[in-house]
Amino acid sequence: MSPISRAAGWMAGWLSLMVIIAVAGREATRELAVFQIMEMRSLIGLVMLWPLVHAGGGLAAMKSLRWPQHALRNAVHYAAQYGWFVALTLIPLAQVVAIEFTMPIWTALLAIAFLGERMNAWKALAIALGLVGVALIVRPAASAISAGQLIALAAALGFAVSVTLTKSLTRTESAVRIIFWMLVVQSLLGLLPALAVWRWPSPPVWGWVVVIAFCGTFSHYCMTRAMRHAEATVVVPMDFLRVPLTALAGWLVYAERIDALTVLGTALILGANLLNLRRSAPKA
Repeated sequence: MSPISRAAGWMAGWLSLMVIIAVAGREATRELAVFQIMEMRSLIGLVMLWPLVHAGGGLAAMKSLRWPQHALRNAVHYAAQYGWFVALTLIPLAQVVAIEFTMPIWTALLAIAFLGERMNAWKALAIALGLVGVALIVRPAASAISAGQLIALAAALGFAVSVTLTKSLTRTESAVRIIFWMLVVQSLLGLLPALAVWRWPSPPVWGWVVVIAFCGTFSHYCMTRAMRHAEATVVVPMDFLRVPLTALAGWLVYAERIDALTVLGTALILGANLLNLRRSAPKA
């Protein structure tokens, strides 16, 4: 398999897990505070990650000379993740996803500025087509900007910084080490806020929290592996596929309507990704 194909395969895992976590997050926030959900997600995620840590050489193999970058990446990601969960409780899921998908623009600009990646015409076209597809699917209301929308935008910026730092870390760090430090740093950051709002989850919500922990841990593992095989400006536009997949999940789980514009937007997003992958693949 070519590096681009491998990146696409890992991104398929990322996309599947991120669609599931959106549903699980909406359900869990009906009962639990966001700080508690995030803390439980990190602690349970460490347990789930341990087999990979053990297989990779144990705790000794998790040592890193780039701990400042790990700390910065995870502090930014923690704040962005908190904003994303909060936005889910303030505005419709479609708007959260729409605003979140300004992230590829910020990521591309950051990758060009700090990682030395190049933005060619095909990558720019893929991003543009993807954004048009997103707009057709979610069609955010042309009303006054709300606090939830501003929080979602701040989260998108934070995710872009996190993705850029992740790409930088993949040059020297393994995927397991990156995820290990993510869970450790975020567990420490969220401990006191979580204790301040702690309440014991009901059995159904425990199930949702475990799903969030699994998806939150291994989705980032998939993203990190994808970043090792392709540039951020190639990998990130693939994430546009999460929008039609989320629309499909909304139809299946919440009976949300899928109309002709959703189908057209999905076609544009698929076309953009196929174009990006084809033009980015190495010449035979």
